[in-house]
Amino acid sequence: MESPFKGDILKGKVALITGGASGIGFEISTQFGKHGASVALMGRRKQVLDSAVSVLKSLGIPAVAFEGDVRKQEDATRVVQSTFQHFGKIDILVNAAAGNFLVSAEDLSPNGFRTVLDIDSVGTFTMCHEALKYLKKGGQGRNSSTGGAIINISATLHYTANWYQVHVSAAKAAVDATTRNLALEWGTDHDIRVNGIAPGPISGTPGMSKLAPDEVTSKDREERPLYKLGEKWDIAMAALYLVSDAGKFVNGDTLIVDGGLWLSQPRHISKEAVKQVSRSIEKKSRVAPVGVPKSKL
Repeated sequence: MESPFKGDILKGKVALITGGASGIGFEISTQFGKHGASVALMGRRKQVLDSAVSVLKSLGIPAVAFEGDVRKQEDATRVVQSTFQHFGKIDILVNAAAGNFLVSAEDLSPNGFRTVLDIDSVGTFTMCHEALKYLKKGGQGRNSSTGGAIINISATLHYTANWYQVHVSAAKAAVDATTRNLALEWGTDHDIRVNGIAPGPISGTPGMSKLAPDEVTSKDREERPLYKLGEKWDIAMAALYLVSDAGKFVNGDTLIVDGGLWLSQPRHISKEAVKQVSRSIEKKSRVAPVGVPKSKL
């Protein structure tokens, strides 16, 4: 689809995107690059990172990738510093790295709950904290009169309630709170705009394969014709708006991009069906090719 934005709206900008080599994160990386930005990707899988950089470079986009886990502060520090050393500055941080799986609260272990919070909420804050000195006005490599922009990828699950997603609902609620508080503090002190995007179900993403695989969504679509999947492009366009001058007066907001689906009643499947889906996903991960993670996270 053709972008509604001018092709140079991010000209000269440098963006660091966690989870930027796959799914929504990769589409954001691609669209940022197509609109003039240089991009740095952070992720845990070298093969996936290398493939993503190859695609971006084939499009003429300046791109680099760094292996790292957002749960580890030393990785966050190293990747942020490496991005600065490579491009000379950082203007934009997008926190798109996330962990999720479908499970009932009864069957969810405290460790599984903690792991998702560590990736989504703690990881988001850690990356923001490490990038601060580069993003703030007067920061390293930055024009003293302006600050940078942060986007935190959230979800709509916690705006009402959702089946078998207590871990992610808690994590994303923390992400939204982090977005608002950093927008207040860093917007005032450092001229950094901090916003979020809450996607609905998006086709062609790893999350959809885990949370709403074909055996669930095909039946759901038959029963509810208004149930539609969004495109990764939709989320990338929202991200472009928020980090460009077009969104310069938006701060502390989390933009819901789901076609209004969050306003409807969450669809329900039985716990037994959830277990069957989980076993199916685990089976697929055990026979996954080299480079594909074998964890349901």
